Amino acid sequence: MLDLVILSLHFFMCFLISLVIWCGSKDKNLHNASKGTVEMEHDALVYVGKEEDIKKSQRITTKINGREVVVFYHEGKFYAMDARCYHAGGPLHLGDIEDINGQSCIICPWHQYKITLETGEGLYQAINPMEPSPTPQWRSKGVKQRIHKVTIDNGNIYVNPPDLSISFDSDYYADKYKSNGDFTVEN
Repeated sequence: MLDLVILSLHFFMCFLISLVIWCGSKDKNLHNASKGTVEMEHDALVYVGKEEDIKKSQRITTKINGREVVVFYHEGKFYAMDARCYHAGGPLHLGDIEDINGQSCIICPWHQYKITLETGEGLYQAINPMEPSPTPQWRSKGVKQRIHKVTIDNGNIYVNPPDLSISFDSDYYADKYKSNGDFTVEN
């Protein structure tokens, strides 16, 4: 019964988040405070590299509006997210990618937190102690890591700057390392 209540709350929160995102995305201007470390093109899209180069390296790190972002190429798709883990600021560009419950996830190298590349959800394993033979099942913590939309145009990869009107747990470390200036992206 408790699982049903928790599951219902989870779906309700997901519905509310999607409603906020859907309603909030209309007629909003993207924040554009870039100091010029990357080239701006295509209606505020940020050029991050050549498609073939990123496919070869499987991942790159870059700065978008001063924010550290990692771009992954995995199983034929490009993904982008904040470069620091939402949990403790671990360097996600150094993590391994694994398939967990049918989803591609980056594993934070510091504490093994699992984050889906597609949505930025944090995943964890849980059991229901009320079951006769409890078995661990993968559950979502909700969207914790800010993801960024990736666009491919004529062999070039572009990433949308973040819409900061919506906050995510990873924003704390993105802002911390952005303002302190003590984070140097290493490939």
